[in-house]
Amino acid sequence: MEVGQPTWWKEATEHLAKDELLGPVLAQYPDGSLLGRGDLFCTLVRSIVGQQISVLAADAVWGRLETFLGEVKPATIREKQPEELAACGLSRSKASYIHGLAEQSEALLSPDWSAMDDNAIHAHFTSFRGIGPWTSEMVCIFALLRPDVFSIGDIGLIKAVQILDPSAESKADVVRVAERWSPYRTAASWYLWRMLDPVPVEY
Repeated sequence: MEVGQPTWWKEATEHLAKDELLGPVLAQYPDGSLLGRGDLFCTLVRSIVGQQISVLAADAVWGRLETFLGEVKPATIREKQPEELAACGLSRSKASYIHGLAEQSEALLSPDWSAMDDNAIHAHFTSFRGIGPWTSEMVCIFALLRPDVFSIGDIGLIKAVQILDPSAESKADVVRVAERWSPYRTAASWYLWRMLDPVPVEY
């Protein structure tokens, strides 16, 4: 699994810099890039922690979870009870999902990702309890470094697109606008998030 800056990042930024909507955003943030951690399970858990809560709240819960577990991996999670995970600030349902995924980690992490297209990967992830489309998309962006992912379930991305193009009133409109950034919608998403928060988003 790739670690650090994606191999396609330079090509993506050159492509997006020519776009009249997103080009000025790239010029505003010339430094930094998406960085792969090389730890799919950790990214998955961090995405579940971040579901439907603010970035600040998610960071606080994640910090407590890391401190409690020592290292966020299937083995350390399996040693705990869901109730103990919830005590770190997780909802009961999120604690249950994370514990269940740790127990099913072998099946969860076994596919050959390089042999699968994005749709097959999403179908695999969303077959597990607790992983919805948004969480699967975050894993594809931050762990698998897939180049053309855009999550219409992400409120931040919708807001950023609507700032760039106020005529994009519906989700269908936002998807239509985002198509102009294909085949590098992952990089576009990274810059859209930076529009809203100068600190790069991480999962």
